Amino acid sequence: MTLSETAASRWATTEGLPFPLGPTRIKEEGACNFALYSKHAESVTLLLYTESDVVNPVFEFRLDFLKNKTGRVWHCRIPFTSMKDAAYYAYRVGGPRPDGRFEWHTFDHDKILLDPYAKSVFFPPAFDRLAAVRPGSNAGKAPLGVLAGDSEGFDWQGDHRPRHEADTVIYELHVGGFTKNPNSRVRDEARGTYAGLVEKIPYLKDLGVTVVELMPVFQYDPADGNYWGYMPLNFFSPHHGYLSNHTVKAQHNELRDMIKALHQANIEVVLDVVYNHTGEGDHMGPVYSYKGIDNSTYYLMADRPDAPYENFSGTGNTLNTSNRAVRKMIMDSARHWAHEMHVDGFRFDLASLFTRKADGSVNANDVPLLSDMASDPDLAQLRLIAEPWDAAGVYQLGRAFPGIMACQWNGRYRDDLRRFVKGDPGMVPALMRRLYGSDDLFPDDRMNAYHPHQSVNYVASHDGFTLYDLVAYNQKHNWANGHDNSDGMAENHSWNCGWEGDEDVPPDVMKLRKQQIRNFCCLLLLSNGTPMFRAGDEFMHTQAGNNNPYNQDNETAWIDWRRLDANPDIFRFFKLMIAFRKAHPSLARSRFWREDIQWYGVGRDPDLGGDSRSLAFALYGGSQQDDDLYVMINAWWEELTFEIQEGEANTWRRLIDTSLDSPSDFLEPGTESPLPSMHYRVPARTVVVLVRDRPESASADL
Repeated sequence: MTLSETAASRWATTEGLPFPLGPTRIKEEGACNFALYSKHAESVTLLLYTESDVVNPVFEFRLDFLKNKTGRVWHCRIPFTSMKDAAYYAYRVGGPRPDGRFEWHTFDHDKILLDPYAKSVFFPPAFDRLAAVRPGSNAGKAPLGVLAGDSEGFDWQGDHRPRHEADTVIYELHVGGFTKNPNSRVRDEARGTYAGLVEKIPYLKDLGVTVVELMPVFQYDPADGNYWGYMPLNFFSPHHGYLSNHTVKAQHNELRDMIKALHQANIEVVLDVVYNHTGEGDHMGPVYSYKGIDNSTYYLMADRPDAPYENFSGTGNTLNTSNRAVRKMIMDSARHWAHEMHVDGFRFDLASLFTRKADGSVNANDVPLLSDMASDPDLAQLRLIAEPWDAAGVYQLGRAFPGIMACQWNGRYRDDLRRFVKGDPGMVPALMRRLYGSDDLFPDDRMNAYHPHQSVNYVASHDGFTLYDLVAYNQKHNWANGHDNSDGMAENHSWNCGWEGDEDVPPDVMKLRKQQIRNFCCLLLLSNGTPMFRAGDEFMHTQAGNNNPYNQDNETAWIDWRRLDANPDIFRFFKLMIAFRKAHPSLARSRFWREDIQWYGVGRDPDLGGDSRSLAFALYGGSQQDDDLYVMINAWWEELTFEIQEGEANTWRRLIDTSLDSPSDFLEPGTESPLPSMHYRVPARTVVVLVRDRPESASADL
């Protein structure tokens, strides 16, 4: 070792290093390096706690900015011998008083603060959210970082990270709610956990989904009442409430077990990530971490002393992703989940917030955060999905969203499909666009060349009614704590089929509801683009008309697996429809259908008029080494006779008719019979799918 290397080593040993942020064990030195970003702090004190005493620190170290600060990062290196068997850590941070919009500080030296880079979070027995809201100390009541938060080794040997293309079917689920119901048929100790989801993998394989999109699994405040998890406390730690093994050091490994098991089943794992706000809320909320460390760095501030936080998220605050330090934290978090946890992609909640500048205005030309990810070779290959709007009215769907490489939740698809199936007039042109892949929103022009798979097509998600409730309720019934919190307004484009709710529902109404569900499923999986549906929709899961159970950690929001037994016909239809899509690559393409699609109506020409509610199309599969399809769609409330415009009668076989009861609604392969006529009577509110074998000559040409 040279003299200069020895000197550098001594500096790092005595002063610490500003990277990486968070705690880093350095075994060869017998020490731990700590690094914390704070631009405006005037004092930083590191606190270490033992397992037996989380009130009184076993060790305190006040950082000296002349020795323990580089740029805007405070850092120190503590020998293991000085740490005295400490298990947890936190900080006290002091700084100036608020001084205008961009320096609206909330420093409070009495507050015990969680490191944003903590890999695991410990909640002491006396944890108290209100103690973080009130002035004064919250010692013994604050969440703490775990020093060995991700120290347990994990064997990734044999892990294969799948990547699906034409066979992609996304299944959105909540880790807790998926198996928390006592009727979920998993071990009692596994209910509502990552381990419980592992026990359901055979079910997912049987259904045929290829991507699970997990609602937030980042650590959130257990006292906040946000069951969904969209109020994150920390961006590096898995939520402890989904653990069956509550050993804090095992938090990451139980989630890794789940991811590895899903990969072994050839299922991708996409995380719904909330990088746009935190659970600290506005000026009335708790001071857990970011507020007390550097408030005006982490959050967008308003020019309103009485309401200083910009609230583009609808939850009280908005992360300042235009700030480089905040973007670095998010990028470090994404790399952690991608590299250390092997996740396959991210769905970005309220992604339009990433276009907000420091003053709250919108950058319509760039999404810096997604641009950073697109330029990172390790992240660019992940499945990236944006929710292209925020809670303050910005709606950037399709080419309006600056992140042109990302997939997007297509809210227009959702609304147009709902309106058409409901029977609203004038929706045929919109239906054609959505089936085709929404090229009006994602154009494949010379400038940008979008792909249809960038449109994530869905009819129902966690946000709103379940698919069954969409056809069973006209009004919201948001019961909570014995009171109906509904404003009485209908869900967007819902229709109860003539009877509100499930009590004493007439048989003919239930038959129609099942028919409408089959229509939605059929059209969703016939559309070019990436299909997604929410867990339980495949067997008519209901939330009893509650369209927003974000705070309902109970049977309202838990998946009711008895519905699977009650509705095996709907499950069968979903399962066969997924298999049908996988078997017909002409449906899901990297490019638009172009010359392989021919649109028809009841007769030769499609009726695009305002009173029309019917459409037919032929999709030729030869270019994809696939069969031809002929689809007839009648959303009117009376029967229509369609004249088939392609080929001859005995060349077509009827496979699907959503008006029929199971198993006639979807015939098993090999049981179909050739059509005797070129006319087909399509009942009211019905989708019919015909199949014609690919000519042998077409196979030979390919």
